[in-house]
Amino acid sequence: MRAVVAVLLFVTAAHAGLWGLFQEKQPAPDFRGILPSVSYAPFEGSAHPDVDNIPQIEKIRADLKKLSTITRAIRLYSSTGGVELVPPIAAEFGLKVTVGAWIDKNSDRNKREIEAAISLAKRNSNVNGIVVGNETIFRGEQKIDDLIELIKQVKKSVNVPVTTGEIWNIWRDNPELASSVDFIAAHVLPYWENFTSKQAVDQAVAMFQLLRDQFPGKRIVIAEFGWPSAGYNLRNADPGPFEQASVLRNFVTRAEAIGMDYNIVEAIDQPWKFFEGGVGPYWGILDASREPKFAWTGPIVNENYWKLAAIALLVGILMSLPILRLEQPTIMQAVVLSAAANGVGAWASTVFAYWAGHYFVLGSAFALTLGLTLLVPLVLIAMARIDEIAAVAFGRGPRRLITKSAPLAPATIGENVVFPKVSIHIPAYFEPVEMLKQTLDAVSRLDYPNFECVCIINNTPDPEFWRPIQDHCRALGERFKFINAEKVQGFKAGALRIAMERTAVDAEIIGIIDADYVVHPDWLKDLVPVFADPRVGLVQAPQEHRDGDRSLMHYIMNGEYAGFFDIGMVQRNECNAIIVHGTMCLIRRSAMDMAGGWSSDTICEDTDLGLTIQQQGWLTHYTNVRYGEGLLPDTYEAFKKQRHRWAYGGFQIVKKHWRRFMPGASRLTPDQRREFSLGWLNWLGAESLGVVVAILNLIWVPIVAFADIAIPDKILTLPIIASFVVSLVHFIALYRLRVHVKAGQMLGAMIAAMSVQWTVSRAVAQGLITEHLAFARTSKGGLSRMSIEFQAFWEAVIGVLLLIGAAVLIVTNGYKQVHEIYVFAGVLVLQSLPFLAAVAIALLENSRTNSFAFWRNSAVRTAELIGLRPVSLPTVSSQSQPVASEIRREAN
Repeated sequence: MRAVVAVLLFVTAAHAGLWGLFQEKQPAPDFRGILPSVSYAPFEGSAHPDVDNIPQIEKIRADLKKLSTITRAIRLYSSTGGVELVPPIAAEFGLKVTVGAWIDKNSDRNKREIEAAISLAKRNSNVNGIVVGNETIFRGEQKIDDLIELIKQVKKSVNVPVTTGEIWNIWRDNPELASSVDFIAAHVLPYWENFTSKQAVDQAVAMFQLLRDQFPGKRIVIAEFGWPSAGYNLRNADPGPFEQASVLRNFVTRAEAIGMDYNIVEAIDQPWKFFEGGVGPYWGILDASREPKFAWTGPIVNENYWKLAAIALLVGILMSLPILRLEQPTIMQAVVLSAAANGVGAWASTVFAYWAGHYFVLGSAFALTLGLTLLVPLVLIAMARIDEIAAVAFGRGPRRLITKSAPLAPATIGENVVFPKVSIHIPAYFEPVEMLKQTLDAVSRLDYPNFECVCIINNTPDPEFWRPIQDHCRALGERFKFINAEKVQGFKAGALRIAMERTAVDAEIIGIIDADYVVHPDWLKDLVPVFADPRVGLVQAPQEHRDGDRSLMHYIMNGEYAGFFDIGMVQRNECNAIIVHGTMCLIRRSAMDMAGGWSSDTICEDTDLGLTIQQQGWLTHYTNVRYGEGLLPDTYEAFKKQRHRWAYGGFQIVKKHWRRFMPGASRLTPDQRREFSLGWLNWLGAESLGVVVAILNLIWVPIVAFADIAIPDKILTLPIIASFVVSLVHFIALYRLRVHVKAGQMLGAMIAAMSVQWTVSRAVAQGLITEHLAFARTSKGGLSRMSIEFQAFWEAVIGVLLLIGAAVLIVTNGYKQVHEIYVFAGVLVLQSLPFLAAVAIALLENSRTNSFAFWRNSAVRTAELIGLRPVSLPTVSSQSQPVASEIRREAN
């Protein structure tokens, strides 16, 4: 324990050290003066000024009082809608005001604006100029001649300088506009012109010099210059708090040095400008709470940096605490888990910083909240998989696993019974006769002296299926009991209940095998002795399959099944929390009776019963030794139907048993509760979550691509990528460590595992809205025919839509090149992989490449083509041709 605590402290200290190492400090020129002018809009919140965002006098007074300490003047952009209140209040604090008249295509509004601006200039002595229109020519809302007429109209009515505000190139390209104004009010905003933050000041100075050279003798004012503190990049332009501070401090220093007149845009962040791309709300030197965003002297630093570090460390410590509950974790195991926990802490800190440093309208707040809500289970799933990686790769190894070499107690129960009687139950429903005979023959060869076999065929009226089995059971002897039960209720569980009624009264252990399973002779001999411990209620052996060489599809299916039995079940066994999967299961009869026997209220009666037995406090054991082989599903359709049944039944079990996971509701240990809860989350939750997030992202694509709002930030998209990487590492690492398959089969198993994401999520969705579905038998033994329907239609639709969505994002992002959009497109591609995996297997099943003969022949042909193998020529059998002398002799 001390070593683990030391590891946690070490990792936490290393985490803190990384925060210290990566703390950003940037030098910048100090500015201790007063700014000549800043843009001011007296609005608050996210409501648009044209709708219901009306300025209040007291708010304006508080704003201007604060601004009077950092600027000598303010620039306004309108003279109506409450903005007319500003000039007289500004006079109270000695602030000059450049009045603005908002000009657009609405002539009536334009008239009101001009009249109001003229009135303000006449009634307030602190008005030092009027700007008629703001980027009106750039927006195409007025022709130059019409705007000049408006400017002349205002000039006739006031005694202060009059101009219009336009981007610098509008002045450069329209000298007649410059001739009509008293001074040039040029906007230079390098962010919108694809300049980096390091180039921004040089760009502004260069444009100032260009205009001064082009219009000698004319007063030049850089009427808008600024840099956003948040939002998304525009090609090379990179917004950010450090960038904003550096740009503005360097700019004002250069501007003061060359005698430039300038106005900083803007004084206070404007959350309502969300329609101006991702950066619209973030141009202020004060945030929306009227607090400074940066200092004008000293190195540029994040004032909240160590608060964020503290959040990261605290979350990391809290997420690391469960490590202390592990039984004898190794040093490396603790290091990996603690590092992952601190990684989650760093992400949580980033989320907090984003939430605190951004403004949200209803839609973006909802999107972020929904995204974070969905990410919480995703993070838990990733942590559970990292936990499993650490346990398998660096842990102490399985200690409860039954192996061939493990010493076993004598095969006794009680004092007098040397070999406890085992009753083996084989339920069957329309099973191939020869397959079921193989199963019965294997049971007859068991190397165990005291067993019986009950074979029950249910709801199979066709005598061609049941009569040969009846005869075969008679031939095998009195140990074999045959039951032909018609109109059985309750699916497979109903048949097993009938089998229990025909079970010998002295049978102590019930064995379950599927109708396709060929058991090894030593199954009972090796595993029954485990029941010598009276606390043991159940022993489970893994499944294996004997037809993995039928086709390439069956080969990768077999590899996919192996992962569950060699990885997940082994790890769960350490906590006495195995999942009972029916076949190759041995159950103590008294444990079964205590649990209430086979239940028909779920379609996974075996898992249901196993969980109930564990809730009663019985011990369960698992071995990964293969004691028999069954058959794989005949087709990909059968494979998906089987997985659908398991998922739907699993969700039924969650609904049935969740109350028993409450404290004190059952005899489950905390470790058992954790394993089952995380297991359900890791399987049902992960697959369902993957589909839900993929569909939501599809819905979001047109909003991102065409509405230019609510681009998913990296705090939402990068965790999805990280989770995918964790899942990939989890699969590959654990397969290489635990599952004895070749690399090619492992890759195929990964594709097969991904391919059922849609199937599992559909089962969970049906479980949410229905209580029961009919039990679907998994087709095995070669009797089923391949469906003419394409077995991955919806997966193909969603997968293709995700790829199209990614392509649309990349194409529409060609000009702006927003990094987050490229990341989002990458996420869509990753999310398409499980759907495309299903398409790939469905196509493989119907292609020549599914046959091993195709690959063998291709290998031979390739070797022949490149000269590694001599070409095999066909042997031609024909009679020898007569020579010429024989032909002449025949003629004579």
